[in-house]
Amino acid sequence: MKVLHVTDVAKRDACMARLCAEHFGQSAGLTPLVTFTGTRRVLFAEEAARLLALVDNKGVPQALALLVLDEAGEGMTLTLSCCLGEDAEPERRLIAELALKAPLRVDASDAEQEAFYRRCGITRWFGGEQGARIGLATAHPATQLPALSATLTVDEPQILRRFKHDPKAFEEEKRRFIEGLNGFPASLT
Repeated sequence: MKVLHVTDVAKRDACMARLCAEHFGQSAGLTPLVTFTGTRRVLFAEEAARLLALVDNKGVPQALALLVLDEAGEGMTLTLSCCLGEDAEPERRLIAELALKAPLRVDASDAEQEAFYRRCGITRWFGGEQGARIGLATAHPATQLPALSATLTVDEPQILRRFKHDPKAFEEEKRRFIEGLNGFPASLT
């Protein structure tokens, strides 16, 4: 198993579509499409996000993760991740590899998610707003909560407005998303 940074645009778009579909599920409404569109059009275009995959020795993707830079450009937040099978171990291994090498930040919404990230090697934890827990990998430069920069984001309401007022743009993004899902690569090598 090894971690790959997916840089080929067609493969990256396909992996991003699959990551959104897996992470949000089928009952998430437009959220997967909005996230896919914003990440592709803004974060990837500005080189503010990286899509990574854990692949087996034949290059078959086992897990996917999206890392997004913070506003200071010093840290990266794990914003989406998924395993591509029934077993969560590949996702844990991918995040554990990233925690070893990247200035990684994770946000845990509950104790179960925090426990999962702790098994990935995230050892420094802070209390966030509304009971959220923020974990930092060893390579992350922040030593206290106030030192954390906000993660870069896209304007999701603006994307939704564009979809509402520009049916052609909506259909184009929907087509790209479906083509990405249908064209998900059997191998990334």
